[in-house]
Amino acid sequence: MVSKPMKLSEAKKRAKVQGNYISGVKDELKKVSWTTKEELKLFSKIVIGATFTFGIGIYIADLVMKGALDGLGLIVRSIWG
Repeated sequence: MVSKPMKLSEAKKRAKVQGNYISGVKDELKKVSWTTKEELKLFSKIVIGATFTFGIGIYIADLVMKGALDGLGLIVRSIWG
């Protein structure tokens, strides 16, 4: 698809809108409450600890379910051969 060349006034309008957008983004980023280095370290430790804890919990639940199913299979094989 071939686009028509823009008129000069259209190009100026588009550049002005883009400039307004960028300055608006900069203004909004100044309002953001950024985390401090200490907060970032603390939250990273919390996330890593929670991930490790949930991983261990899932591993233990998996072992329990595997043991229960193996035990059930053993009972079924002993009853019906």
